[in-house]
Formats: sequence, C-alpha cells, structure tokens
Amino acid sequence: MASVDDLWLVDFGDPYPGEPAALRPALVLGPPETFGPDFPFVIVAPLTTTRLGLSLHVEIEPGAETGLDETSYAQCELIRSVNRRRLVHRFGQIDAGASYRVTSVVKTLLNH
Repeated sequence: MASVDDLWLVDFGDPYPGEPAALRPALVLGPPETFGPDFPFVIVAPLTTTRLGLSLHVEIEPGAETGLDETSYAQCELIRSVNRRRLVHRFGQIDAGASYRVTSVVKTLLNH
C-alpha cells in the first residue's frame, strides 16, 4: 500500500495546538515494506505550503511525479505514526534528492 517516499493525503483528525489538522498531504517515512502489509501504522511527516525558512523543513516541488499542485515543505519536526486507515489517497512520490534531505534532517532530529 504505502511505501517510503510516497506522498499521501492523510486525515490527521482533530489536532492539539501546533499539530497538523484535518486532511493534508504527508510524506511516508516508514516503516520499510519488509514489515509487511499487516503492520497497522505508517510514520509520516506532514506537509505545509507555508514557507517558514526553517532548516527542519524540506522543500518538495510540485509536478507530475509528486502529484502536488504547489511547492510544499515536509515538516520533519512533526513526524508521527498514524494508522494506515488515515491514508486517504496517494499523490505521488518524492525524488531521491528530496528523500536524502528528509532522511538527513530526521536523523539529526533523532540524534541518530
């Protein structure tokens, strides 16, 4: 179903202040497909179209490959696990360069 580097519309539900809200695109960060299709959760980073200039945000360009209509930013500081049932539909996939940048930021955030 969902694979690492896919972009999906995700139903985040009701948020606490500062959390992603309602329906918005998100980047799938994990788990790898080796966990199998029965693993009920995916790890995602929500996207925003607001450019805040934060080093934690990775720019993702719009286009046919990503399925996005406008430049968006993966909010790596807001990564979270969601049930697969929250995935509404797939937009597309990010390229290898964006994937590397997101991975680097997440590794830094997790001190890994």
